[in-house]
Amino acid sequence: MRTIRGKRALITGAASGIGRAIAMALAREGAHLWLLDIDEPGLNIAAEELRQFGVEVATSRCDLSRPDDIGRNLSRLRESWGVIDILVNNAGVVYYGPTERMTAEQWDWLLAINLLAPIQITRELLPILKERREAHVLNVCSIAGLVAGGRTAAYHVSKFGLVGFSEALRAEYRRTGLGVSALCPGPVLTNLYRSGATGRPGRSVPTPPRWLCASEETVARRALWAIRRNRRLTLVTPLAHGLYWLKRIAPWFLDWINRLGRKRRPATGPEPQDRVARPVDVTEPEEEAERRPQIGRHALASGSAILQPGASARGLMK
Repeated sequence: MRTIRGKRALITGAASGIGRAIAMALAREGAHLWLLDIDEPGLNIAAEELRQFGVEVATSRCDLSRPDDIGRNLSRLRESWGVIDILVNNAGVVYYGPTERMTAEQWDWLLAINLLAPIQITRELLPILKERREAHVLNVCSIAGLVAGGRTAAYHVSKFGLVGFSEALRAEYRRTGLGVSALCPGPVLTNLYRSGATGRPGRSVPTPPRWLCASEETVARRALWAIRRNRRLTLVTPLAHGLYWLKRIAPWFLDWINRLGRKRRPATGPEPQDRVARPVDVTEPEEEAERRPQIGRHALASGSAILQPGASARGLMK
């Protein structure tokens, strides 16, 4: 995309975090904005700040876990604008905790927001995106869409799916001039850890050291670079680059790291008759599990709020 000034952009999860930072970066370049988020007060605050750049800013509360709500908002956008040049699928949520403790409802909720909503939004807007010269779709994925770790299985599933969706769109529509980029940051300083829930009441989300994290503004700058250059995949932070190449060169090393601290279950079978059978506790204490190093705990989340259905909406979007 040669120029951003005068273009019209739709951004999901724009009330805070990475989405708000990308909106700010686009506004500075002169793009008009349509912002979606479930946090309506946050949207209004962001819109006031963005209008100071002299651009048009429209906001709409949208629950991305509800396809009908998405459809209504996209209809409003088409009726009001009629065109769209830039689509930023940024909103996302995470559930942190043992996979076996996630309910079917929690899986449906997470996949609806992280994967099905971007698919629906892109599918419904593709006809008008294709009509615009140099239109672009930016999917804010995560290093978690390229490298997996523990205790965030549903998040990994959704982000791996979003990376695949980005590649498929790029392969199908490249010849039409539609650009598609997957943005994959490492840990980002957002509401992810402060507003997160772990699935265990009273337990907080482990916070990564500040030196491992990128700022929202850094991610936003890389997002605009990806749009301008039509980059297929854009990694952010040295950690994301390191994990990406480590998986490509030595995936066995990641397996070894994820095994550190895990207790081996004893082999099943009858006890020898000349020994007294003793009960064996093979359950990993939760405190030790929290201390055990995991690639996925800090390195593989990218700025999404960790919430359960029904939790506070503030920080829900990236």
